[in-house]
Amino acid sequence: MTARTASVERNTKETQISVSINLDGTGDYKISSGLPFLEHMLEQVARHGLIDMDIKADGDLEIDAHHTVEDLGITLGQAFDKALDKTGIRRYGHAYVPLDEALSRVVIDFSGRPGLEYNIPFKRGSVGGFDVDLFYEFFQGFVNSAKVTLHIDNLRGNNAHHQIETVFKAFGRAVRMAIEADPRMQGVVPSTKGTLSK
Repeated sequence: MTARTASVERNTKETQISVSINLDGTGDYKISSGLPFLEHMLEQVARHGLIDMDIKADGDLEIDAHHTVEDLGITLGQAFDKALDKTGIRRYGHAYVPLDEALSRVVIDFSGRPGLEYNIPFKRGSVGGFDVDLFYEFFQGFVNSAKVTLHIDNLRGNNAHHQIETVFKAFGRAVRMAIEADPRMQGVVPSTKGTLSK
């Protein structure tokens, strides 16, 4: 399998973002966004997905975090789309992750078709000063740019930090499973159509 790496930049009047990833990494990360709680969640994806990430984001945080969070999702999704050759991969991934009282399930399909089903009944509106509504914007941006179908369900939880941390850990594990090489699918696109359109 050839190296599955990509670097993407996004520069607008609202944000300046650079993302570099290695899908076959060891989980190393360097993430700077001015949003510590979001950085903590992205670190979960890197570590549990075994994806090396180098992310730098400067956004108009003086307004609010919306543009930065959404554009990070978009840019990370573009990097995935650029790095991933879907020939020979498992395509589908899923994970259940607990953290104390919280439990989340994430299922992903690198289908070439964007779709998001998102169900997180947060117990409070912010964690560490971060507006939890923005996690939807992050995942919607990722889905649209990576062209994946993504189902996210927090099945239980009383602590909002635990709820979202289980989601990001499960997301990392599900992605890791989906992008793994399947030894029985060498040279084969995992679709009866013969293509997973980009």
